[in-house]
Amino acid sequence: MVSPEQMRSRSLNAGLPAINTGEGMEGERSETGEELELSEGDITQKGYEKKRAKLLARYIPLIQGVDPCLQAENRLPGPSLTTAAPKAQKSRATNSRDERFRSDVHTEAVQAALAKYKERKMPMPSKRRSVLVHSSVETYTPPDTSSASEDEGSLRRPGRLTSTPLQSHPGVEPWLDRVIQGSSTSSSASSTSSHPGGRPNAAPSAAAALAGLAAHAHIADLHSAPPDVTTGLVQHPHYERPQVASVRGAPRGYSGSILETADGVPVNSRVSSKIQQLLNTLKRPKRPPLKEFFVDDFEELLEVQQPDPNQPKPEGSQMVLLKGEPLAVATPWPPSLLAALQRWGTTHPRAPCLTALDTAGKAIYTLTYGKLWSRSLKLAYTLLNKLTNKTEPLLMPGDRVALVFPNSDPVMFMVAFYGCLLAELVPVPIEVPLTRKDAGSQQVGFLLGSCGVALALTTDACQKGLPKAQTGEVATFKGWPPLAWLVIDGKHLAKPPKDWHPLAQDTGAGTAYIEYKTSKEGSTVGVTVSHASVLAQCRALTQACGYSEAETLTNVLDFKRDAGLWHGVLTSVMNRMHVVSIPYALMKVNPLSWIQKVCSYKGVSAAFPAARAALVKSRDMHWSLLAQRGQRDVSLSSLRMLIVADGANPWSISSCDAFLNVFQSRGLRPEAICPCACSPEALTVAIRRPPDLGGPPPRKAVLSMNGLSYGVIRVNTEEKLSVLTVQDVGQVMPGASVCIVKVEGTPYLCKTDEVGEICVNSSATGTAYYGLLGITKNVFETVPVTAGGVPVSERPFTRTGLLGFIGPDNLIFVVGKLDGLMVVGVRRHNADDVVATALAVEPMKFVYRGRIAVFSVTVLHDDRIVLVAEQRPDASEEDSFQWMSRVLQAIDSIHQVGVYCLALVPANTLPKAPLGGIHVSETKQRFLEGTLHPCNVLMCPHTCVTNLPKPRQKQPEVGPASMVVGNLVAGKRIAQASGRELAHLEDSDQARKFLFLADVLQWRAHTTPDHALFLLLNAKGTVTSTATCVQLHKRAERVAAALMEKGRLDAGDHVALVYPPGVDLIAAFYGCLYCGCVPVTVRPPHPQNLGTTLPTVKMIVEVSKSACVLTTQAITRLLKSKEAAAAVDVRTWPTILDTDDIPKKKVASIFRPPSPDMLAYLDFSVSTTGILAGVKMSHSATSALCRSIKLQCELYPSRQIAICLDPYCGLGFVLWCLCSVYSGHQSVLVPPLELESNVSLWLSAVSQYKARVTFCSYSVMEMCTKGLGSQTGALRMKGVNLSCVRTCMVVAEERPRITLTQSFSKLFKDLGLPARAVSTTFGCRVNVAICLQPNRLGKLAEQGTAGPDPTTVYVDMRALRHDRVRLVERGSPHSLPLMESGKILPGVKVIIAHTETKGPLGDSHLGEIWVSSPHNATGYYTVYGEEALHADHFSARLSFGDTQTVWARTGYLGFLRRTELTDASGERHDALYIVGSLDEALELRGMRYHPIDIETSVIRAHRNIAECAVFTWTNLLVVVVELDGLEQDALDLVALVTNVVLEEHYLVVGVVVIVDPGVIPINSRGEKQRMHLRDGFLADQLDPIYVAYNM
Repeated sequence: MVSPEQMRSRSLNAGLPAINTGEGMEGERSETGEELELSEGDITQKGYEKKRAKLLARYIPLIQGVDPCLQAENRLPGPSLTTAAPKAQKSRATNSRDERFRSDVHTEAVQAALAKYKERKMPMPSKRRSVLVHSSVETYTPPDTSSASEDEGSLRRPGRLTSTPLQSHPGVEPWLDRVIQGSSTSSSASSTSSHPGGRPNAAPSAAAALAGLAAHAHIADLHSAPPDVTTGLVQHPHYERPQVASVRGAPRGYSGSILETADGVPVNSRVSSKIQQLLNTLKRPKRPPLKEFFVDDFEELLEVQQPDPNQPKPEGSQMVLLKGEPLAVATPWPPSLLAALQRWGTTHPRAPCLTALDTAGKAIYTLTYGKLWSRSLKLAYTLLNKLTNKTEPLLMPGDRVALVFPNSDPVMFMVAFYGCLLAELVPVPIEVPLTRKDAGSQQVGFLLGSCGVALALTTDACQKGLPKAQTGEVATFKGWPPLAWLVIDGKHLAKPPKDWHPLAQDTGAGTAYIEYKTSKEGSTVGVTVSHASVLAQCRALTQACGYSEAETLTNVLDFKRDAGLWHGVLTSVMNRMHVVSIPYALMKVNPLSWIQKVCSYKGVSAAFPAARAALVKSRDMHWSLLAQRGQRDVSLSSLRMLIVADGANPWSISSCDAFLNVFQSRGLRPEAICPCACSPEALTVAIRRPPDLGGPPPRKAVLSMNGLSYGVIRVNTEEKLSVLTVQDVGQVMPGASVCIVKVEGTPYLCKTDEVGEICVNSSATGTAYYGLLGITKNVFETVPVTAGGVPVSERPFTRTGLLGFIGPDNLIFVVGKLDGLMVVGVRRHNADDVVATALAVEPMKFVYRGRIAVFSVTVLHDDRIVLVAEQRPDASEEDSFQWMSRVLQAIDSIHQVGVYCLALVPANTLPKAPLGGIHVSETKQRFLEGTLHPCNVLMCPHTCVTNLPKPRQKQPEVGPASMVVGNLVAGKRIAQASGRELAHLEDSDQARKFLFLADVLQWRAHTTPDHALFLLLNAKGTVTSTATCVQLHKRAERVAAALMEKGRLDAGDHVALVYPPGVDLIAAFYGCLYCGCVPVTVRPPHPQNLGTTLPTVKMIVEVSKSACVLTTQAITRLLKSKEAAAAVDVRTWPTILDTDDIPKKKVASIFRPPSPDMLAYLDFSVSTTGILAGVKMSHSATSALCRSIKLQCELYPSRQIAICLDPYCGLGFVLWCLCSVYSGHQSVLVPPLELESNVSLWLSAVSQYKARVTFCSYSVMEMCTKGLGSQTGALRMKGVNLSCVRTCMVVAEERPRITLTQSFSKLFKDLGLPARAVSTTFGCRVNVAICLQPNRLGKLAEQGTAGPDPTTVYVDMRALRHDRVRLVERGSPHSLPLMESGKILPGVKVIIAHTETKGPLGDSHLGEIWVSSPHNATGYYTVYGEEALHADHFSARLSFGDTQTVWARTGYLGFLRRTELTDASGERHDALYIVGSLDEALELRGMRYHPIDIETSVIRAHRNIAECAVFTWTNLLVVVVELDGLEQDALDLVALVTNVVLEEHYLVVGVVVIVDPGVIPINSRGEKQRMHLRDGFLADQLDPIYVAYNM
């Protein structure tokens, strides 16, 4: 049976060459009528309005006027298409409406449905135009963005406000990008580069300023935060705007117009207004929650759709079995088909059997019955006797043989078919493979393989056209078994001896032939048809159609399968009919050819009487309607039967009606039109008979679409809009019985007004799916039962795959196919009906040749409807989007169902079925694999996905009293852990001596003057500078002297150190300590990107109140340059001293701090949320920190460690500048920036210096993994050997990246890296080193007691969202691997506290990590002197339990878990697991999501996704993905991203943004700067390839 897709209109522009739009991708705009809900939890209308007003305050001016950039979308004209087609055909192609799919009722319904939606506007996706006029950088003003709206759902720690106006410092430039730009010479946009310079900077924000003022209004109960680097100021008149340059070399100007609001604040237009539109579209409060749920293995309860109490239910009585008329007995039937062939071949050898036509419509060959008989015999003889495999014959009776014949060669096919039957072989007709990778070709190969086919028959011409391998043999097609090809043209066949006769048995249950069928999922199965069935089918068709001997039949269908085979090859031979076969190619050129053939055989000669029967499909009638204008001499009066083979399609009725309208005046009798219903399994199911054959008058049924979706037939429907008009497909076949059974479950008989699957019992059906016993039983041996469970017949029935009912006069009606059934919620929709609705929306104007595929995909336990259409090459972006939104409205209105995804692809790109329809299962496969390459996509998950879990309601916590019993919380051990006690580990005398680092350096310079502490490497791996103890001491003295004399600084003044990574930085640091100044290390600005990096430097200098800047000569010049003046006010720099050639001077006396609690240095860093935070480190904290690290890593002077970290903040700074001086070990310093020109630098250094301990960052590890993946062999040749490494620690302030560390370990195992060497560390702003994981070091290694290996646990990701930890087995669904973050440092205590109640939590409970240790920072250093407001972060106390200890709150969520392992002291080891930062977490639907989890899912969704970052904006989840592939494939990602986030996180994605690789900003630690990305997106600075706004 040819599926509806294949019937889809093909080649209406018959003569035109296939037109492909090429790469011209165009975006579109929409106005769907679907009102959507907010994605968040339930919200009342009033609450919504309030919230909306607050969110939209900044856009108000936009809403009144229309955004100019929405009015004129500059569209590129597509390539001009010139075609050399005849004029007449051209005009036909353009002005014809696609009549076939149009019953006037349907079109009116669609128009009426669309009229309702006129006012709605939807945001149109934006798409990059290849050529954009970029504004020049000089004139560019950064658009307004809000960096931290309080509503957007990112969880903030209690006690932080994200923006505070900086009134006290008018000069501060707070719109900075980030504080960690490095300098780099490369303009590569590597996403791991340690200088995210090319990333657009965050721009100032009116909203932020307003938020700031609001904050001051009710500051009483809010704690203000460290300055938020991403917010801006409006108050300052002299505020300069940053120039946005780019590391990518040329500035990538940003498109997007700037609107000024009344007070001159710039408001960005495009993105903001689109989000505004999206919000308008989502403005209905959420629908009431559904009552019952089904549990999805754990706590997320997915809603189950409840049946609507008012839904229609079947009310009729139970149906009775419907029997056809008996097969006539009186007629002398031939005993078998071959007997008939032999009889006609010998008695009427000159009678015409088959006429083949060429593409001009000329008869090229007429096969007579004599020729058919002799050539079939010849072939049978050759097959049986001339093909040998060494000595054995190649074929045995019953073997399967593939028949590969083109649609234009019915003659050779017929000879091959009958030749196989005569030789007792089973023919398996298949399509001619055109390429090595045809759509569905692999499945056909699977069928051939499972049938054991080893031989393929074909013609000479066809064999020459097949794809060839290099040897000249026919290529092996993907998935096909090896085949021998036999060409059966006459000259290749052997003539049988006179006395040779085949012994063919062709009457019993043996298989006659196998017909292929493609299922809904795309798998290809073979339906076996027995000899007995063939005979019965021929007899039944002869009786039903009244065929008579020597009648002429015009056949337009494919003769290889389905009705074309049954009528045109089998039944015709039984009755000695003459078939005129019209090839598909001729129909494309001349759609009237079949009608002309019906006429031309009229009365030409006695040999060719007029064609009295014709076999067509709706499509053929439709095409001839388009072509018939101006054809005068056509007469169809001879036709007694026009058999419409796809009468079962819902739209065949409009073709039949329209055809009759036109051709009735040309002799066509209305009763001659005979629709029939076919199925590959049951063959012909029903056919309408003309009245002279006893048929009742034809009927139509106008059915309620809503009723049908519940499987109920309701005729007189009030709603004129959503109806389906169907025609009957006639009566049951002679000798058959039919019943209708329920589609799912036990095959109970349906009621009379219920739609079910049609089942047939007859001797003329197929017998099995070849080789598939299980499904064969289900389909071919169904036993229908009554409601009481009694079988209706002792003989089994065959399921037809057709859905329908029995109407008046016992006529059969078909309303759809099982293959096209989509069950959404509890309602059933038919793909064909949805196609018909879509085609009624301006079909000819937009859809290319009516090519639309509709299918469903399962997302989140339910079917979701996907519609894919080919758009005409000349359609504009505007048109596309208009059309898409109208289709959504029409389907919603008529079918009351939402479309999940609507995709448009360029003309001629959907996979084709053999006869030109769309190969739907292959289309679906490509959609799911992301290889469909659409040029426009509209996703509507908000509308369609109604079964999301209930938003979580927070439960009140248990009160303290019932919780604490000793060390137990709610029956569990309190989650606390600590590192080793410092007191036991060393004499306190040494600790006292080493209290001040300046003292330690002097002591080392005195005792071991020539011991080298530092070696600095350059990109080539050569040592560029070294420092021994005494050299460092002397350099520090010179710096101190310069500060006091030139800089005139006093003790306690702050000094900014702006140096590249190196020994100068270290010397300057100790120089400051020597004269009592407080050093602040600052990353130098990037010379190629001053615009974004210099303001950060300026800001840190100002916020830290630095009185002086120490730096090198080169940087001094840069700070004062013209380019710098364009970015910041260079007049306000404090004193700048360059330390390159300061005189050799000693200081009179080295400063000694009066108290160890005095400030030693300030550590400034920008958090991933874009907040600049400086923390104060006292002398005692500094030495305690060095002492802990020394003990944990067992560092002493004879050790060498390699460090590849940025030396500006956190643990990187400590390891680079402080630890070597404290512990005396030698540090090999590798600046991470040098890896950009030599990736293997760090690992070569580790190998060369045999470093046992090495430190790096994730970005360094990622560079090595990506950059050296294929080079391990080359490195081994160069002698790189990592077996010396005992521990390689990744310095991080985040959850350990397991996949990265594992792939790094695996990759470099080849170079000797021990399997357990890699481990992670954890620190944060309040304490830079909480965990470090040393692995079996030093003296303890022999005893094997130093520390257990890092342990990994698997937790349930859904429980984490509810702030719970639930351990699961590896590989279980929703499992997330977490690796412990390292061993807790000596002297550090950690406890897990509840984020809101601040009470202690139990073991394996998720809460905020609090830390207490001698090396905690002492507080934030801010410009406001409001440190007291942050006291909470540094001096928190538990609300109950141990309320005395003072803790610092890290701002990270995590949990502790006691493991089975023991540590050195014999204690059980407590592992600390970091889950994520509270500041970064997204609060959505009442649950807490960590961006990294969503990002990991998204990156897995498609191989072209290189990186991903998510953030929320006005409660919408925005997903930004970097596309590592062709721009025209970008849109494949939209649906896959939406699907995976729904499936794995139960979240609806609001906006999908597709950008180039390297756009997502990364800081020096390798962390994503999501807030900066968000600001860039809202300011329209990302230059995205595509932005999809999901509805």
